[in-house]
Amino acid sequence: MESLNGIVSSVKILKMSERPLVYFKLDDTSCLIAGHSLNFLADVEDGMRIAVAGEYNSRKQFVVKKYAVIGMTKIMMEFEMMRI
Repeated sequence: MESLNGIVSSVKILKMSERPLVYFKLDDTSCLIAGHSLNFLADVEDGMRIAVAGEYNSRKQFVVKKYAVIGMTKIMMEFEMMRI
């Protein structure tokens, strides 16, 4: 398994289902996530720094198996705004 880290951009839902397929760019790398994609959508937005682990597929897209947000997640930021 390989790991990458960088800034997220272009978050898009490619396929809506029980496990949505989500596309995003990590710096210049095209990435896909299906497992934990709902959590990913709740945690991450454009401009956030994350670390991911996974493997490249035949189309040179990085298929994410695990991710971690570096800093505060989107949900954490929303709770902070509610407290103020």
